[in-house]
Amino acid sequence: MDTGSVTAAGIQDLRSALEFLASIPGQLSTTRQPVDPHAELAAVYKRVGASSALLFENVKGFSIPVVAGILASRERTALLVGSTIERLPFDLLDALNHTCAPVTVATAPCQEVVIRPPFDLRRLIPAPTHTLRDAGPYITMGLVRARDPETGESDVTIHRLCMQGPDTLSIYFVPGRHIDQFRAKAERQGRPLPVSVSIGLDPAIYLAACFEPPTVPLGFDELTVAGGLRQRPVELVDCVSVAAQAIARAEIVIEGEILPGVRVREDSQTLTGCSMPEFPGLMGVAQPELPVIPVTAVTHRRDPILQTIVGPAEEHTNLVGIPTEASILRAVENSMPGLLRGVYAHSSGGGKYLAILQIGKRSAGDEGRQRQAALTAFAAFPELKHVILVDEDVNIFDSNDVLWAMTVRYQGDTDTVFIPGVRGAALDPSRPPDGTTCKTIFDCTVPFHLKERVRRAEFLDVDLEKYGLAPTHH
Repeated sequence: MDTGSVTAAGIQDLRSALEFLASIPGQLSTTRQPVDPHAELAAVYKRVGASSALLFENVKGFSIPVVAGILASRERTALLVGSTIERLPFDLLDALNHTCAPVTVATAPCQEVVIRPPFDLRRLIPAPTHTLRDAGPYITMGLVRARDPETGESDVTIHRLCMQGPDTLSIYFVPGRHIDQFRAKAERQGRPLPVSVSIGLDPAIYLAACFEPPTVPLGFDELTVAGGLRQRPVELVDCVSVAAQAIARAEIVIEGEILPGVRVREDSQTLTGCSMPEFPGLMGVAQPELPVIPVTAVTHRRDPILQTIVGPAEEHTNLVGIPTEASILRAVENSMPGLLRGVYAHSSGGGKYLAILQIGKRSAGDEGRQRQAALTAFAAFPELKHVILVDEDVNIFDSNDVLWAMTVRYQGDTDTVFIPGVRGAALDPSRPPDGTTCKTIFDCTVPFHLKERVRRAEFLDVDLEKYGLAPTHH
């Protein structure tokens, strides 16, 4: 496929990613119709869905355009990193095994314009509110970077950031996140934690940043995985106002410090009791006490573009789900080489709660190991709640095929494994008050001794182009 002047290998920032997508029919849509960032922008995007990325060129009250949906389809995500739908987790795992450390540059595009206080973030940056009940405008694709105040090791993660005033953000940490541990260390010392928030990046950076423990330990810099994926280092630059570093080719960078001992109610401006839509599909509950970031500077490229994510939707699934798949592949392959042929963190679980594992049983001795693989997946990714096991002849990316396997190869009383009383994911709305959950394995694989008796009907492999027909993709 001819993709114009920019290839996937040449993508190094958001701008080159957009140029690449614009050269592929159907991957980028643009609207010049005026749109309000307060609830309207998100509503328009939700109607478009994952069919294409969407660039809003005319955001009311702002000169900065907003783009959403860059990673909202698995096909588009694969195109952007030079991979395929099936190979994505394998390529990400290869990058994890062949990392490339970031480098620091003296000057950077993200600092072409420097804005120091006083300013009003709500007038500078067209951060959307997603619904009329949101706690405020949210930055949802901000890559937060900080250093461990004790070891000096760096980490990056994506967190929801709510504008709490003209120069203040709140930040929400899911329990266990590494930068929250950095914050806690600094707070025990009575010190602020300097941070940068880089917005609008090479998609490879966002994908790499979503690896979680135990695959990446405390102090592991996920930017090294992004470097491995692109086979070149990510460029960093020193911030202009705090002792932190930012992504050099970001569109916008917010600099600040997380203050020790200072908290704010997330919905302090609206008192709706809500935060924003969360990935499980429900409206989030406003947190009563969140850490605060006074903003010390905003820097950006000339004519910047704000990148955002509108959830719950496929983009969140791809961001967290593909690293989840790579983590599961790594853990199972290390313990049972060759058994796991593929894994899909299904979108209905937001990329976190449901995984479909494709198992290749090679002998009678492999019987039962498929359930060991599921147990290993639970250990590799603690937020995982349900695992569906299927055979090699099932397309894990086709929900109809997976449900077919569940219908014809699964008996609920013998093929279900319940693991009760396990610590559950913090945002799972069905989790009991004590914080535990029941993890479940649905074994939809055929017992090895029956494989030949229950083979699927096999049809000839023909070339549809010979008949002037296009293949149907699932």
